[in-house]
Amino acid sequence: MARDYMTKHKGFPGRLPGTDFQFTIRRANPKGVTPLKGLERYKDRKSVDKRADVAFMSALWTYFGEEEFERGNLDAGRLSWLFGREVVPADPDEFDPTSYEALLKIDLKKAMASFPEVFAEPEGEEEMPDWDAMWNGDNEGYDD
Repeated sequence: MARDYMTKHKGFPGRLPGTDFQFTIRRANPKGVTPLKGLERYKDRKSVDKRADVAFMSALWTYFGEEEFERGNLDAGRLSWLFGREVVPADPDEFDPTSYEALLKIDLKKAMASFPEVFAEPEGEEEMPDWDAMWNGDNEGYDD
């Protein structure tokens, strides 16, 4: 039985700083859940579109790692750019593309091939980025 609410992933970045590319939604769509569907990523996409894909995959990896996760308030449009390749149904037989409760997971092999920069080991003792400053929506501490 479907719930009348969606899981909100607290602490997950809401959007790509300095852009209108959203990563999460604030509330369920009253007209119905937007279905997940794989979108084709063509080589001539704008660099900001590619940067949004990298940032979203980085956020997914940082937040969920190899664990299954509920779709919840993750934006269907942004997920669809990765869906069917780097992000797949956790159980294809039970998957409902129109459910906020749908369980997903990162296909690590495909994600590492598509986004090597997300999974690269940092060289030396580099300081990790301040994710809170990067993703808090006011762009403080983040340069494009």
